Amino acid sequence: MLAFWIRALLSGVIVAAVSTVARRLPAAGALIASLPLVSVLGMIWLWHDRPDAENMAAHAEATFWYVLPSLPMFLLIPALLRRGVDFWPALAMGCALTIFAYLATVLIAARFGVRL
Repeated sequence: MLAFWIRALLSGVIVAAVSTVARRLPAAGALIASLPLVSVLGMIWLWHDRPDAENMAAHAEATFWYVLPSLPMFLLIPALLRRGVDFWPALAMGCALTIFAYLATVLIAARFGVRL
């Protein structure tokens, strides 16, 4: 249980750092947020818990395929905000787009033999 709390605390620190930096320097906050820190930490913790090369390879590959459909959200939200849509509806629409894109990715990937 201690490992869980250490992981949660470290993840929280990363989120707090992003929001703190982004208040003064939006681009720097975005750079930190765009780093695959959560993915890298997740892989480290997964390897620590289950050092299995095939499992890690499958995890890393699936992460790649799930990152792609999340990217349009980062274009939709600023476009909506610049058109006067309030933050919460813009965020909700961005999340809805991402969910739709995830589902589409899973279906399309399956046609090419990629299992997610």
